[in-house]
Amino acid sequence: MGRHGWYSGARRWRLTALLGVGAVALALVVTLLNTLPGNGAGTDGTTRDGGKAHGTPTSTPDAETPEVGWGFTHTQYSADEGNSTAVERVEGRIADVGGLPQNQHIMGWGADNPEPVKGRYDFEDMDRRIDFIRASGSTPVVTLCCAPDWMKGGEPGVGNTDWSQSALETAPDPAYFDDFAALAATVAKRYPDVRHFIVWNEFKGFWNDSEARWDYEGYTKLYNLVYRALKKVNPQIMVGGPYLVMDSVDPRSEDASTTFKGPWGAMDQRILDAFDYWNKNKVGADFVVVDGSSYTNDDEMLPNEFAATDKFTAVSKWVRQQTGNLPLWWAEYYVEPADADDEREGWSEDRRVAVQAAGMIALAEGGTTSALYWNPENEKGTDCAGCLWTPTSGKDGGQNLPMFDLVSRFSKAFPPGTDYKTVSVAADDVPNVRVLATDRTVLVVNTLDRQISAKIDGQSFDMAAYEVKWLTRQSG
Repeated sequence: MGRHGWYSGARRWRLTALLGVGAVALALVVTLLNTLPGNGAGTDGTTRDGGKAHGTPTSTPDAETPEVGWGFTHTQYSADEGNSTAVERVEGRIADVGGLPQNQHIMGWGADNPEPVKGRYDFEDMDRRIDFIRASGSTPVVTLCCAPDWMKGGEPGVGNTDWSQSALETAPDPAYFDDFAALAATVAKRYPDVRHFIVWNEFKGFWNDSEARWDYEGYTKLYNLVYRALKKVNPQIMVGGPYLVMDSVDPRSEDASTTFKGPWGAMDQRILDAFDYWNKNKVGADFVVVDGSSYTNDDEMLPNEFAATDKFTAVSKWVRQQTGNLPLWWAEYYVEPADADDEREGWSEDRRVAVQAAGMIALAEGGTTSALYWNPENEKGTDCAGCLWTPTSGKDGGQNLPMFDLVSRFSKAFPPGTDYKTVSVAADDVPNVRVLATDRTVLVVNTLDRQISAKIDGQSFDMAAYEVKWLTRQSG
């Protein structure tokens, strides 16, 4: 789902000065011994001590609650690398807004293969990302995906990882489910300040070809093993799943639900069946995780891009009802269809931010308490559609972009436990605006590509096309 960036972010080798010809020769010998046939898979750069706590664990803001609020996910490129001034600029600005929950996958999306050979670990990239999250005063979240090659029929060894999309999307073979759970436990020991773990990503690799449905039995088995392994490391660790894509389809589709539908389309019944099985057979969950888009599988925004976000409200209410009101997370949420290259660059930034704000309002109205924006950062340059900040490759990088202002302000204004209030909206404005309010703040979104005059909560003002406006309430 979304602009994942399949490149692993594999280690960027740093040249190290070697003292003398003898040291060079010794390094070559070690490398050859690690790669010679019959000597096993290459293990250069790995350690057996993967579970040793890394760095200085911090006291995270949400260590004792299953609700972390509104944050983002790191992708292939992020602000943990680049010019040090730019990196520190982003760290500081996130810290200045009180921190933002940040999610990182254990393999892919910027992280190298964490266990290229069974029992040999490489957490260099994960360490750097966790260090960044700590430095920015934020809550770390870890998604336990994806699986090392040797767990899914691939070749073990440093340098042998297959980073193709099809390989990365392969689930571990059931014979290695216990090994994946052990890897999850190792990650938890390495980062003891990570208290929130999401199990797997979008059911990747869990499709039952013979029955043309999701292999929800296989996923749930893996989930339960990982859940138990993490709780054994620390009972205070919080675990969530199933991270299903809540697909909607044309109501005429043969896969359409006959009971769960709206103007935005109909839910894919196969997704509902998979969710139902996990929900009934899980050994436990501290929070529930889903993801998805406001548009259908055919990229139809029904009846338009703003009204389509009502799907988020409907799905959120349904999920909470099914789970007995477990805290609800959206690991990803999309409002702009992607192009043929899975890029989302067709809209103006004003339109993108406005529809995104409407989507976040819809999530909150459905009872969502935590959501992670998928941050599509570029490696270099200054252009970055939908990104939170400019690329950090140069010293002037890491500058706030409009999406950062939206996500950070929404996070601060509407944290978990927010008591939402109803505010007055002039009758003529009702079709044109989306509104979310507390006793202190009102967020207003102009859904039209033209200027309007609005009267909200007794205040009259003009709004530019697609403007996102924050009001301070005059009275509670």
